[in-house]
Amino acid sequence: MRFWLFKSEPDAWSWDQQVAKGDAGEEWSGVRNYQARNFMREMALGDRGFFYHSQTDKAIVGLVEVCATVHPDSITDDARWECVDIRALRPVTTPVTLDRIKADPMLADMVLVKNSRLSVQPVTPEEWARICALAGVDP
Repeated sequence: MRFWLFKSEPDAWSWDQQVAKGDAGEEWSGVRNYQARNFMREMALGDRGFFYHSQTDKAIVGLVEVCATVHPDSITDDARWECVDIRALRPVTTPVTLDRIKADPMLADMVLVKNSRLSVQPVTPEEWARICALAGVDP
């Protein structure tokens, strides 16, 4: 199993909207960055991820799971763009803010710290465990 972080502006797609999709989940569509798309190509069923609210909250607010592997993005006819589907697993007990992540020496090399604009990014097992601890959830 691998770990990921999915970023969304809450006014475009929020945690509550993700939760409302239930077990069927939702396409992580609209990604138009080659590096982020390539990360989605690496994902497998059951991979876990953090759901991160960008712009306003700038915090990890929930845990998600990949429920469909890479497939064409349904909102474009351009074959270059693909996406995965994710479903909400549970909210975090304590949202983990970007400031909190940046302040933690154990997370200094996290992609979110180094390249905060990337909408889909990998998370190491050590980063996953540390953030889950900060968030008050079982990894």
